[in-house]
Amino acid sequence: MRAASGPGPLRDVVALDGDGSCISQARHRAADFLARARDEYGLPVSARAMDVTRLVVSELVTNARKYAPGPVRMELRVVGALVEVAVCDGEPVLPVARPADARRVGQHGLEIVMAVAQGFHVRRDRTGKRVTVRIALTDAPGAPVAGRRTP
Repeated sequence: MRAASGPGPLRDVVALDGDGSCISQARHRAADFLARARDEYGLPVSARAMDVTRLVVSELVTNARKYAPGPVRMELRVVGALVEVAVCDGEPVLPVARPADARRVGQHGLEIVMAVAQGFHVRRDRTGKRVTVRIALTDAPGAPVAGRRTP
């Protein structure tokens, strides 16, 4: 994790090679990022934020691996009271959430991500696309913080 020059956001960037282990690697990297933000920078990180971030990372990296050619890049940033997860891949086609259908098996990942996120944005860039999701670091006041016990 590095802080941007000056009082900027905390950031981490990782290139994922696209093999089967990259999904697990991305989840672990995101959990480690939030644990360091909490432990080294004193930021409150709820257990829910930790779980939701791992879920979002898993869904976004899985989609990138499944539908996009080439390498995948994941960026993590803490901005204010949010963690921002961005996954960049080489496919310029933008993802579209499908209408809810309880009979459909699979392909609910984007629906899930949009349901748990504070913000969701997709845009094309010069090499493909960038999917950015924002997740609140804390829940309601008094909610338990990940890795910490409440009395």
